[in-house]
Amino acid sequence: MKMDLLSIVGLIVGISAILLGQYLEGGHLKTLVNGPAVLIVLGGTIGAVMLQSPQAVFMRAMRMLFWTVFTPRLDYEETIEKIIRWSNIARKEGLLGLEDLEEHESDLFAQKALQLLIDGGEPEIIRGIMEVDIDTRENFDSSAASVFESMGGYSPTIGIIGAVLGLIQVMGNLSDPSLLGSGIAVAFVATIYGVGAANLLFLPIAKKLKSIVHGQSQYREMIVEGMTAIAEGENPRNIETKLLGYLR
Repeated sequence: MKMDLLSIVGLIVGISAILLGQYLEGGHLKTLVNGPAVLIVLGGTIGAVMLQSPQAVFMRAMRMLFWTVFTPRLDYEETIEKIIRWSNIARKEGLLGLEDLEEHESDLFAQKALQLLIDGGEPEIIRGIMEVDIDTRENFDSSAASVFESMGGYSPTIGIIGAVLGLIQVMGNLSDPSLLGSGIAVAFVATIYGVGAANLLFLPIAKKLKSIVHGQSQYREMIVEGMTAIAEGENPRNIETKLLGYLR
């Protein structure tokens, strides 16, 4: 894992710009603080998403949320060097020379591919098995990332519901005109929360997670490409040249 400072800076810049704009327009920042509005927007949005999502997908989405700040580390260069090393060993000692390395491989995906290679699997069989793994992981993680995309769709509408509920309370105070202005202002805070959460949090998080998932799939495709090249007996230099294309 590595900390993604850009996500933190982006969130701070986005929220600060809105608060600064409110201040420069003569508004009071305390008018944007409303506990019931937060409860309505967040509670309603999370409830709607929980209703639409399978439990496994929703729980996966909550675990992936940390990726927006602590991004999984994918070391392409180190992995390429490792695959080239495996290729040289297989060329000199045969595929059985890789058995000891398979036991100590920490990446479960690479370990599975290495096991198929050691077992003498044909290149197309190795590719077929590992691509099923890649597609399954990508589809599941993409579905989890879409949970936040759905939140971005629901929260503005829930914010409008909160505003309407606030206006209902305002209408109950029509007999006291002094309360109408402040009451209406508070009612629309829920709308701000809904639209702001969608565009500053939920939708950007969904896009970032999908980008990370796509990057992980590319990384695993690189591993598969390297392992099938070893199975085909390609020259280590040719394998390295091919895999270096993933760095670009």
